[in-house]
Amino acid sequence: MDYFKESVKLHEKLKGKIGISNKVEVETKDDLSLVYSPGVAEPCKEIHKNPERVYDLTMKGNTVAVVSDGTAVLGLGNIGAKAAIPVMEGKAMLFKKFAGIDAVPICLDTEDPEEIIRTVKLLAPVFGGINLEDISAPRSFQIEDALQDIGIPVMHDDQHGTAIVVLAGLINAAKVVNKKIEDLNIVINGAGAAGNAISKLLSCLSLEDNMCTPVKSIIICDSKGIISKDRTDLNDAKKATLAYTNKSNKSGSLQDALVGADAFIGVSVANLLDRNDIQTMAKDAIIFALANPVPEIMPEEAKAGGAAVVASGRSDFSNQVNNVLAFPGIFKGALQSRAPRITGSMKLAAAYAIAECVENPSTEQIIPSALDMTVADKVAEAVGRASKNLF
Repeated sequence: MDYFKESVKLHEKLKGKIGISNKVEVETKDDLSLVYSPGVAEPCKEIHKNPERVYDLTMKGNTVAVVSDGTAVLGLGNIGAKAAIPVMEGKAMLFKKFAGIDAVPICLDTEDPEEIIRTVKLLAPVFGGINLEDISAPRSFQIEDALQDIGIPVMHDDQHGTAIVVLAGLINAAKVVNKKIEDLNIVINGAGAAGNAISKLLSCLSLEDNMCTPVKSIIICDSKGIISKDRTDLNDAKKATLAYTNKSNKSGSLQDALVGADAFIGVSVANLLDRNDIQTMAKDAIIFALANPVPEIMPEEAKAGGAAVVASGRSDFSNQVNNVLAFPGIFKGALQSRAPRITGSMKLAAAYAIAECVENPSTEQIIPSALDMTVADKVAEAVGRASKNLF
C-alpha cells in the first residue's frame, strides 16, 4: 500500500479524522431545557460557587488540548499551523482510542513563545490538560516551563513521551544483555527536545524522590560533535546539559563518543552510522536509532556490527519506540487524579509501567506493541499512584 497517497484520499474523503458528538439526544422541549436554557443556568451557578465542580459538570475532566505551532512537525520541520492540523487530529484520535480521552487540536498561527504561553493560559479553563506537540526547541523548553503553574498538567510529548518510552526500552534492553542500567555508558545524538528530555530522565534530573537510578554516564552530540565545555557555539539549552553530562569533558565527533559506549540513542537524522561504528562500541551494544522515516542506522546493519538489541521508530521493525505507549496513559492518570502538573516521579512511574508490560524481554521485544490496548490503563494506574506525592 502507498500510505502517502492513500492517506491523502482518506483525509479528503472524511474532511479530517475527528468530530464532536453529543452525549445526549435533543429531541424534545424538555431535552432542550435541560441541556440549554433555562436548565443550564444551574450548573453554571454551581461552578460559580465552587470552581472545582467544573470537573463534575463539564467536559474539562476528560478533555485535553493538543497545542502546536507547526514548527517541528514529524520529519517535516516548520510547515506552519494549518499544515500541522492533520497530525494534531491524529494525536487526538490516539487519545480517544487508547485512553478514552477527548482531545481537541489547537494549531496556533504564531511562533512567538510569549503569545503561545498567553494563549494556552487563556484556554486552560475548558481543558483538563495540555499536550504540547511539534514545537521546535529551544522554544519548547521555555513554553513548557512557563505553563507548569496553571493548575492543570502540561507536557511537551516530543520531549517527555519519547524519553519515557526510551527509558522503558532501555530498562528491558539492559536485562537482555545482562547489564545493570546504572552501569551503562550512553551516547545520545540529537540535542533538541527529545535528546534533552532523554538525557534528563536518564540522569534522574529534577526527580522528586530517590526511586531513579541514574545511568553511569551520558554524552550528548549534535551535528557538530560532542557537546563539551570547550565548545563556544552552544545555545543556553545545550550549555545546561553539561551540568549532568560529559563529566570527563570529552571532545570530538560522534564516532569518538561511541568508542566503548554501551548504548546509542539517536533522535537526529538518517544514515549517520554504519557497522564499523557499532564495532567500536562495548560488547552487546544497545542501539536506539529513532530518526524517522529512515533511522540513523538500519537494524540489519547495526546487528552486523555486533549490536545485541536494536530499536527504531518504525512499525515495520522490531522494538518500535512509539509515544503512543506513554502519553494516553500519562494524561489519563493525571486527569483521574486531578494532578496540577506532571512530575518527574510520574514520568518515571510511566516508564517502569511500560517496561513491566513485557514479561520476558528478548532481543526482538523490549517494548510492548504500540497497539497493545492494555498499556494505557497500566500506565495510568502507575501515574495516579505517583501523583499522590504531590499532595
